[in-house]
Amino acid sequence: MGLNLSLKQSGDWFAHAFKSVTQDHHRELVPLLRRFIPEDGTVIDVGAHAGQFARMFAAIARRGQVFSFEPSPYARSILETALRWRAVRNVTVVAKGLGDQPGVLELATPIKRRGGLGYGLAHVAAAGETAEGQRRDAVAIMTLDGFVSEHGLARVDFIKVDVEGFEGRVMAGAEETLRRFRPALLLELHHGHLARGGDTAEGVAAFLAGLGYVAQRLTPEVGLEPPGDWTAPGDFLFTAG
Repeated sequence: MGLNLSLKQSGDWFAHAFKSVTQDHHRELVPLLRRFIPEDGTVIDVGAHAGQFARMFAAIARRGQVFSFEPSPYARSILETALRWRAVRNVTVVAKGLGDQPGVLELATPIKRRGGLGYGLAHVAAAGETAEGQRRDAVAIMTLDGFVSEHGLARVDFIKVDVEGFEGRVMAGAEETLRRFRPALLLELHHGHLARGGDTAEGVAAFLAGLGYVAQRLTPEVGLEPPGDWTAPGDFLFTAG
């Protein structure tokens, strides 16, 4: 696989790939997502991980296009395997991360006590963060505005961002796209994770409010309610007013 994995991590890779190929998560969100993603829509999936959201977006936007950004080589190898085995044709995997400016950053993936990779917790390493107990990968970063311009996208209907604390940086690099297309946004905001980049959930929400976005918190029953205390982590839907 060319991932420079230990024996334990190689075994885990097959287990993770099997789960990604055979299991369908987040199906309870489909009725909500259909309100914002048309069949011919364009979806930006930031932090695609193993591809559960990518495949769901592809099914909803079955005549559209999904662009899945995943800078982690480990997660991306599982994502691409799952898409290939499930014969998903309308997802383009982008081997880069998104941020507020182009460059190269270090992606930190925790190594568990028994040697496996906590790849669901991979994040852009904060300044001064120790690399002990982590796998580090140099990853390319670009802005969403740059990607949209480079590829000449004529529409962006929906953006999902789950990048373990880099959400504020992703939004900062997407301002032109948000102003132009007014897509709905699904963001995971975790106050503690955002602090790595000097951001807060309230600050991200304020930035989006300045662009005319209204926030709602997703409930466990997939309902929507006022955001409440921003220090409480959760998934938030932002829609343009």
